[in-house]
Amino acid sequence: MSQVKAYAALTNDADLVPHKIERRNIKDTDVKIEIDFCGVCHSDIHQVRNDWKNSKYPVVPGHEIIGRVTEVGSKANNFKVGDLVGVGCMVDSCRECDSCKENLEQYCENGATFTYNGVDKDLGGHTFGGYSEQIIVDKDFVLKVPENLDTKAVAPLLCAGITTWSPLREWNVKKGDKVGVVGLGGLGHMGIKFAHALGAKVIMITTSPSKAEDAKSLGADDVLISKDTEEMKSHANSFDFILNTIPVGHDINPYLGLLKRDGTMVLVGAIEPIDPVHGGALVTGRKRVAGSLIGGIKETQEMLDFCGEHNIVSDVEMIDIQNINKAFDRVVKSDVKYRFVIDMKSLKEA
Repeated sequence: MSQVKAYAALTNDADLVPHKIERRNIKDTDVKIEIDFCGVCHSDIHQVRNDWKNSKYPVVPGHEIIGRVTEVGSKANNFKVGDLVGVGCMVDSCRECDSCKENLEQYCENGATFTYNGVDKDLGGHTFGGYSEQIIVDKDFVLKVPENLDTKAVAPLLCAGITTWSPLREWNVKKGDKVGVVGLGGLGHMGIKFAHALGAKVIMITTSPSKAEDAKSLGADDVLISKDTEEMKSHANSFDFILNTIPVGHDINPYLGLLKRDGTMVLVGAIEPIDPVHGGALVTGRKRVAGSLIGGIKETQEMLDFCGEHNIVSDVEMIDIQNINKAFDRVVKSDVKYRFVIDMKSLKEA
């Protein structure tokens, strides 16, 4: 084992502070990665603050990891030292259940091992994430990153990117479809970029007229103000697909009225109870409400390859690790366009 620098929350009401963690010795199938950049996800904040009532301390967050390979195990021959790679929300799964066999490790029926706060099968205790100098991950959960992309801006693709890409692909969004994206944040801005690149007509749906210019610069064809009753009526029964990225419980009934017959709205943001759904809004148009959780490793690699081909990355603001607590406060206030990314050399040089 080796000790590496990290930033950790020691309790649910404390700031993140410098901390030392242990990483396992490299195994035959492992890849050792020196972390260059790590994105800041709202999930990091939820876990640090124990909002989901399952946190294990110390919490070292970070599941949007980009770095270079520094060592490979003898059986990790699909990677070599110097490769640009990524690690997302998972570092292992059972590999045996139906979901895993279908490349849907995020739905592992025996429980995927998440990058932080998961069960550490090697050292015992729980896993530690990317707010650290290094990480060691099984080769099957390491992703190859296209070298032509802006490396720092790739990091959020490993969570915000795949969270929005997966439902667009699962529901076969294609050229000519009318797609709504609800909410313009870390998830929503990626949803717009992907839907646009897939050839859809993209409508940003928001309560804030001030976001119209930004949405169009990201690739939206138009903006629909959901508080405008007449404007909502003019778009009734016209959307093939709606990607709902709102991160808290809310009333989804108005958005159901926008879907055409057999249309689908997918929730990717609200992992909590939502307001009651009116059955008539579903029954009368054979409409669907679904949910989606990140993506499997194969699908995540396909997303990264697509991004390489279309030069798609996240819009990011860079920070040093020493400013992480201020960044958390700003994320809660939605004061970032659209994701923070930590320059991890600030940790190495501290």
